[in-house]
Amino acid sequence: MQQLEINTAIQISRSKTAIFEAIVHAEKMSGYFISSSSGSLQEGKTIRWTFPEFPDSFPVKVVQVNASEKVIFEWDGAEGFKTTVKISLEKITGTQTLVRVTEGKMEVTEQGITWYGRNTEGWANFLASLKAYMEHGINLRKGAFDYLKK
Repeated sequence: MQQLEINTAIQISRSKTAIFEAIVHAEKMSGYFISSSSGSLQEGKTIRWTFPEFPDSFPVKVVQVNASEKVIFEWDGAEGFKTTVKISLEKITGTQTLVRVTEGKMEVTEQGITWYGRNTEGWANFLASLKAYMEHGINLRKGAFDYLKK
């Protein structure tokens, strides 16, 4: 049976090191993606992320961290399903980096298709927000999901 896998990417005008730091450090990530975290991404640790649009926090089990190269973690990608997320950084030039996010895999079922749509949207938002934060110091998510709290 076919499986669904999310694959998305964006080019950012910053070095791999600067982008890596913005991804692994909780205080930086809260400037563009999450509202809070119980800690930074460290291999072997499980932390909890809170998002501005959701009332609950989500466990993130960090599987691998390679400095300025990639971060791999597992989380509840969909209710009752653990998925693996890989964020990798590829140098284009000294100040240009390609950031890739993959997540998966899930079966092609109604639940899998729902997961695929929601999480693809989420990772595209993550990448756009990371780019805005890194290149312009803007938090695109600030207030963006307040309508969901009503």
